[in-house]
Amino acid sequence: MHEIGSKRRTTVHDVARAAGVSLATVDRVLNGRAGVTSVTTQKVETAIAALGFQRDLSASLLARARDLRLVFIIPDSSNEFMASLADAVAHRGVAANADRLQLHTIRLKALDADALARCLDGLDPNQCDCAVIVATEDQSVIAAVDNATRRGVLVMTLVSDLPGSARRHFIGIDNVAAGRTAGSLMGRFCPQGGKVALIAGSLHLRDHRDRLDGFVGTMAQEFASIALVGPIEGHDERAETQALVTRLLVDNPHLAGIYNLGAGNAGLVAALEASGRAGTIRVIAHELTGPTRQGLRSGAIDVVLDQNPDAEIRAAIAAARSLALGANGTARTDPIEIGIFLRDNLR
Repeated sequence: MHEIGSKRRTTVHDVARAAGVSLATVDRVLNGRAGVTSVTTQKVETAIAALGFQRDLSASLLARARDLRLVFIIPDSSNEFMASLADAVAHRGVAANADRLQLHTIRLKALDADALARCLDGLDPNQCDCAVIVATEDQSVIAAVDNATRRGVLVMTLVSDLPGSARRHFIGIDNVAAGRTAGSLMGRFCPQGGKVALIAGSLHLRDHRDRLDGFVGTMAQEFASIALVGPIEGHDERAETQALVTRLLVDNPHLAGIYNLGAGNAGLVAALEASGRAGTIRVIAHELTGPTRQGLRSGAIDVVLDQNPDAEIRAAIAAARSLALGANGTARTDPIEIGIFLRDNLR
């Protein structure tokens, strides 16, 4: 039994003594470097767990010869939520500099898998420690993530995940749960035997597919008499979504509800208002942005399911620090909560 006094912080020296290894070996395990057998690694990890050792990431940053550099690759389009993510990175940048962290943002054309793959392929591990990406689930992107990881660039996914890739961590809400929540609400809002339309940004986005799966599953299990129309893809663009919804309303004069599981909500609200049917169709959308706030206030949108962009960027920064400097190369972040907003509790 190894007893460490409760009045002082557990150190790497304590871990080395408890595991019966050298400080250099502990350092290799903490930083995920080669040259340590699996048996020795297990001894060190057991000692870390037994002693409750937590690495001082701030001290680790100060000990580095350079700052920790994070690159956020965020889609550039009319999607207001993506703009809010980029704004959150800029907001966090000043404080991050004081903590030896450099944050950079690259905006790329939305849903352009090849552009994202080229951007990842161009990242230099000597200039970028971690890339945080909003990614489509395309093979070219998965390959680029795997290649970046092999070159020594840590990759995390933000908002939409890539579980089949070598990405190290995902920051975002439980999108299946978000879809189930939307389905549960929509089923209670709409009359049995009615029709509900589904609008996606792109089914190449894992978060949109997960929301769709959650919604469809809940409707099938609990509200099977409600017919579903779609999904149709608006590619998260205002004008395209407006045109699609305008056609949708013409083709379905008795539509009871719309679930927009992507963006393009300014176009959705504009189409509803132009048709004169705003407020008569139950609408559930995602992300509390300017257009969805306007829709809630006017009654064109009934519910907005929200994820906090600043909380996500804060979690991404914390995860990157842990991955780059923490024990065992793992990241632990608090789950991102799903906010539910109506006109009545609009903040």
